[in-house]
Amino acid sequence: MSDILLIGSCESFSGKSALVLGMAKRLLENNKKVRIGKPLATCIELTSLPSMSYEGLIDDDVKFIGSTLNIEEENLISSVGLLDDISAEKRIANKDLLPGRAFDQIQELLDDDFEGLNILEAAGSLHEGMIYGLSLPQLAKTLNAKVLIVNIWEDCKSVDALLGAQKQLGDHLAGVVLNAVLPKEVEKIKKTIIPSLKEMNIEVFGVMPQSPLLRSVTVGELIRRLDAQVICCQEKDELLVETLSIGAMGVNSAMEFFRRRRNMAVVTGADRTDIQLAALEASTQCLILTGLGEPLSQLIHRAEELDVPILKVELDTLATVEIIEQAFGHVRIHESIKASYAVQLVQEHVNLKRILEKIDFPCNFSDKC
Repeated sequence: MSDILLIGSCESFSGKSALVLGMAKRLLENNKKVRIGKPLATCIELTSLPSMSYEGLIDDDVKFIGSTLNIEEENLISSVGLLDDISAEKRIANKDLLPGRAFDQIQELLDDDFEGLNILEAAGSLHEGMIYGLSLPQLAKTLNAKVLIVNIWEDCKSVDALLGAQKQLGDHLAGVVLNAVLPKEVEKIKKTIIPSLKEMNIEVFGVMPQSPLLRSVTVGELIRRLDAQVICCQEKDELLVETLSIGAMGVNSAMEFFRRRRNMAVVTGADRTDIQLAALEASTQCLILTGLGEPLSQLIHRAEELDVPILKVELDTLATVEIIEQAFGHVRIHESIKASYAVQLVQEHVNLKRILEKIDFPCNFSDKC
């Protein structure tokens, strides 16, 4: 079987696809052959699927990375299962919880003379996919593959997750990449945390700083999650929102506050025209109106001049804010600007050369890290 590297995480939305994107880009730039795939598809825009049949099914994350890097279609590895309620219910009802055919299919896809690296992205956590026999530990053992864990770093308690991964993966764990680290914490982690982890036989291949851009969400995604009515500038649904502001204060205080924010979604009452107009003069990507009332024509005209979408929601302000906050950091990298920045982060902060050495994949290029 050709060389395989599994990219996993301890929780969803930790940065696996960003890591796959950056690694694949670097390898391709150095004339290495790369195939990418997700054994268990988790991101699919389909209305229906043939019952328990996934032949030729390509996860949307894999499609996006393939398109971004111009990877040939034959080097996009098909998924052998789909993480959804319907197929999970069928497997449970049929007591079909063993790896079985899924692993046979994966091995058939990978058992060839491909002279390159197969980068496979696992499901969201260590246990996710066990119903299908496709969890990260199961894949690592059956494919006899090394695993690279990317883990969100919040504080020193994040080490618990890494120790848990080490216990479950054993010798299959190649090492980890710490992601979303506060910039002010990066040097401290390099000087104190990484040496301590090394003593625990956990090698850290990179420390990627937190990025507001990668945590951002498109206006279109907010429209979908809020089930919002678009009052103007519907074509601007790809604008990226990085921060959230609530317009519930006096207009003078609001203007001062808005000046310190960038790429905002501003949530305010439909009757607060003063706040709405102040928000339009700041770094606002969309205006979200709650409560009774309709926006004045003066506001709509100014928003159209500035290309700022105005959304109207049926929810109250608190519920609206909760939904938006849940969206930050929990959307996929499907925008070109995010993809470019993810590649830059990985190439600047991850020691790919050391990773390839650890998995015994031949490489002949240097690395800055």
